Amino acid sequence: MQKLMSTHISPRASTRADLRRRGRGLAAACDTVTAVSEPSRRHTSDEARDITAFLYELGQLKRYPRTGWLTAGVPSPESVADHSYRASVIAAVIATMEGADPQRAAFLALWHDSQETRTTDLSHLTKQYVTPTPNVEVTSAQVARLPGALARVISEAVAEYEARGTQEARCARDADKIELLLQAREYTDQGHPGLRPFIDSALAALRTAAGRELAAEAQRQGFLDWVDRAMDGQAHQAMTGDGEA
Repeated sequence: MQKLMSTHISPRASTRADLRRRGRGLAAACDTVTAVSEPSRRHTSDEARDITAFLYELGQLKRYPRTGWLTAGVPSPESVADHSYRASVIAAVIATMEGADPQRAAFLALWHDSQETRTTDLSHLTKQYVTPTPNVEVTSAQVARLPGALARVISEAVAEYEARGTQEARCARDADKIELLLQAREYTDQGHPGLRPFIDSALAALRTAAGRELAAEAQRQGFLDWVDRAMDGQAHQAMTGDGEA
């Protein structure tokens, strides 16, 4: 009887021991989950870090001026990003007129000067004395830390634009020149003389019928003629009642 009493374990003690065992098992399981998920978390964090750094780098394009305008005496000229935005819109327009893919053309134009975060905008005068690194190589360095799929999308777009082999690339390249022509006309109308060489160089580089058609019209129109047309349209609607619900 004494022996039986000495080996008896109370239900309460048994419960406590059981809980401790379960607690140790749960802690071990949590450690295992943490060990498995930690590399994945680090991987995701590294990708986000590298992509975010790239996005900050692209912000430089909003601050870098188009240096050709500075050489021509235009104070506070447009930024590289300003130019790239309208060039992308024009690429979609030209591609639509040419029967090409407007989304692809706009995407190619979007990246066409992205390398200038590393090189800045080198004017034609500067390039007489400095040999720039090819854009494909600059892009390769820019995207080296990005996830593979993202790096490929950007690199392939730049390579297609530079190769000029597709209809979309030709539309995007013409868009770059049309944007230059439009900006030269705007600066001329704003009182900056001596910009005819910019217009002539843009005209000489055009390769699509749509690009040449838009260039001809851009030289006929003043850069604020659209305001008069918009006001005339509103006046017409008011007289005819077309604007009423």
